[in-house]
Amino acid sequence: MLFSKYAIGACLVAVTAAQKKKVMLLGDSITQITCWRPLVWNQLTSAGLANNIDLVGSMSDLSCNAPSGFDKNHEGHSGYQAYDIARNNIVGWVQNTKPDIVQFMLGTNDVNIGKRQPQAVLDAYTTILNAIRSANPNAKIIIDKLIPTSWSDATVESINTQIPNWVSQHTTAQSPITIADCSRAAGYTNAMLRGDGVHPNDQGDQFIASKVGPALIKALQS
Repeated sequence: MLFSKYAIGACLVAVTAAQKKKVMLLGDSITQITCWRPLVWNQLTSAGLANNIDLVGSMSDLSCNAPSGFDKNHEGHSGYQAYDIARNNIVGWVQNTKPDIVQFMLGTNDVNIGKRQPQAVLDAYTTILNAIRSANPNAKIIIDKLIPTSWSDATVESINTQIPNWVSQHTTAQSPITIADCSRAAGYTNAMLRGDGVHPNDQGDQFIASKVGPALIKALQS
């Protein structure tokens, strides 16, 4: 059977698209309205990986300048809490996209708005994790430790302290979980926060990108 060059070209495009890893950047306003995502994209480009991924999600807004070719899709939602995402949103989001890698930072709003205790946030992480694995049993997970608030909220710090144990309890060879440490203990300072004491400024974006980017590159290369 003979194939035209157009048919062969279409097949090559389909194969290339199928080989792209789908990456979901999941979070709240720290994912949606700040500017670390393009900085991570620059790292992926420098590593020669930008053409190998498809950033997925129902959102595509960006509050800063985008580098050439930047994929704006994400799943960052201002004001959302891990507790509510776990119960109301995550199943639909991941079933629609079937991500290969999910990176998330969630919990700040659970503490500041929901007044939830650390265990409620960790339980929400587990529900989110189960939904991701239901959509893709081989998904790799990158969980960020929370950036601090300017008032060093004790609940935020407690969540961060408990994340490594949560990871050790839930990571598997098939679906590994790694940590991107964006915490005060890792070097995040009040000088990296905006005036609201919650969101990262330019320095904070650079710090987050310095933690998330290498973790994502490692997940893509492994």
